[in-house]
Amino acid sequence: MVGERVARRLPQNWTWIVGTRAAVLLSLAVALLSVATGIVNIEQPAADFGPVATYVPTIIQQGVGFTGALTGFLMVASALALRRGLRVGWYATVVLLPMTAIQGLLQASPYSIPLVVLSLISLPTVLITRRQFDRELGLTTTQLAAGGALVGVQAYGTFGAFALREDFDGISNLLDAFYFTLVTSSTVGYGDIGPTSPDAQLFTMSVVVLGVASFGIAIGALVGPAIQARITKTLGKMTESQLELLENHILVLGYGELTEPIVDELNAAGRSFVIVTNDREAATELAERDIPVVTGDPSDEAPLERAHIERAVAAVVATNHDAEDALSVLTARELASDLRIVAAATDRENTTKLERAGADAVLSPAVLGGSLLVRSALGSDNSALIDRILENEE
Repeated sequence: MVGERVARRLPQNWTWIVGTRAAVLLSLAVALLSVATGIVNIEQPAADFGPVATYVPTIIQQGVGFTGALTGFLMVASALALRRGLRVGWYATVVLLPMTAIQGLLQASPYSIPLVVLSLISLPTVLITRRQFDRELGLTTTQLAAGGALVGVQAYGTFGAFALREDFDGISNLLDAFYFTLVTSSTVGYGDIGPTSPDAQLFTMSVVVLGVASFGIAIGALVGPAIQARITKTLGKMTESQLELLENHILVLGYGELTEPIVDELNAAGRSFVIVTNDREAATELAERDIPVVTGDPSDEAPLERAHIERAVAAVVATNHDAEDALSVLTARELASDLRIVAAATDRENTTKLERAGADAVLSPAVLGGSLLVRSALGSDNSALIDRILENEE
């Protein structure tokens, strides 16, 4: 009996949730271990631990220590991508997990044993959860162009500096050329590599100008939207770009106990909708659930205009506060005379008042529920609807 009650309390997709979280947590654990073992093994002396220690040169052991830390930071990024359900994060994790295992093995250190074991254990878990990471990474044309410009400038500086290596003191290979390009374009400028001819000086100036511009554009285009989205999500707001995409959507004015079933129904129907509420705590909670929300009083014009009420196909008002709902209906009707507005009256005596305020249809949950219960008791064929309501309540 206890097991059955526990099973009923679990969400229907509990296996999906457990698998996803296991993949994310294992990937993050591997990332942290990779960083830690990489840092520990960077300056280790020649190791003689493990079956391959005698065959691995010291320079490779030290090199995989550095690259192990770098791979760990990449694994952190892939774990965050997995957390968002991105397919690109899954591909990155599948590639990086064998790399962390190989790097841990080549480090030939007892500290690397947990990294190798956990990497090998995590890989099957990530592989079997492939279908759970199906979200595409949506990059705008501007973001793609900014990323391409950044890569292009680095390639231009690297190959250009290598071609002019005779005119630089300190460049003898592609790695030196890339190092020079990176520190120059990022304005770090250590001064250990410098031009020795007018042609090299002109080339260096072009790398500085193009590098600074590409870094600035890339940060603005790639990092800026992510920061803006995080801030607006924390504040319970939608970004302006998200608001501009709204069209043929449904407005849910206010948020209360009656609103949550409405949200579930709209999500199940796959309809585009926006909630307008002045409850900041509720707005933050909704935003964390990826539910579109605009923070503001639904009886004010500004929040409804930001939610593009002129493009909406309908508005739903149900917050358990009939007086506030009436004001929201009045404002919505003034801004959109042709908009269909449906309201819920907590007190059935307020049904007429909400209709006078401008609602096209007013339903009383108490009256509706009583009618359905009586019909079911008398044998009317409303069992499917009642079962659906009871399932939502559970």
